[in-house]
Amino acid sequence: MRKLVHALLAGGIVLATALPAATANAFVPAAGAVPGTASTDVITIAQQKPVPQKYQRRVVRLTTDERPGTIIVDTNNKFLYLVEGKNRAIRYGIGVGREGFGWSGVVKVGRKAEWPGWTPPPEMVIRERKKGRILPAYMEGGINNPLGARALYLYNKAGHDTAFRIHGTNEPWSIGLNMSSGCIRMMNKDVEHLYARADVGAKVIVVGPGGRQGKVSFDDRGVDVLRTLFGSFGG
Repeated sequence: MRKLVHALLAGGIVLATALPAATANAFVPAAGAVPGTASTDVITIAQQKPVPQKYQRRVVRLTTDERPGTIIVDTNNKFLYLVEGKNRAIRYGIGVGREGFGWSGVVKVGRKAEWPGWTPPPEMVIRERKKGRILPAYMEGGINNPLGARALYLYNKAGHDTAFRIHGTNEPWSIGLNMSSGCIRMMNKDVEHLYARADVGAKVIVVGPGGRQGKVSFDDRGVDVLRTLFGSFGG
């Protein structure tokens, strides 16, 4: 394995971009595997690929007429904003749906969960089986779970689960990419940060293909330098 790793790295191969979203750590660990560890050395290497600086969490000056507590998901630029007040928001980097899985609309946070379990949708099970990958019927929460440390479940106006989530990921290298089946991915440290600040019932505006979110005004005017230097941002 060590020789293989050195050969791959020497060849300039970025393993992370070669692994489909549903493969890395999304399956039942082999018998005898230690819970909480990566399934293979390849996954460990992929996880070491750093997230670009532009997708690190920042406080920004956001001009919008949306109320504080609203979540705006800009799938085109791979950012999620938590509106805090006039010209104030927290910006997080995200991973979004790959081609054919993007969507838009206005939903709400129906419920939240820490270290959520994962039940793959039937269509995903069928789709992955055709590729020779067998998904589990259910996976307990934990660091090997593709939903990561936290999940915010998105419900429609009628109060029904849309099957889309804002969740953490055990594939941090996927932040900034179009990789998912429509869910919004965040680094675990960021989804924990958002989880502590977003309320059940919060409005979520997903700006993406189809324009079903309707008219929404938001203008990211960049990092709020004063708040960054002197504020209490973080945690």
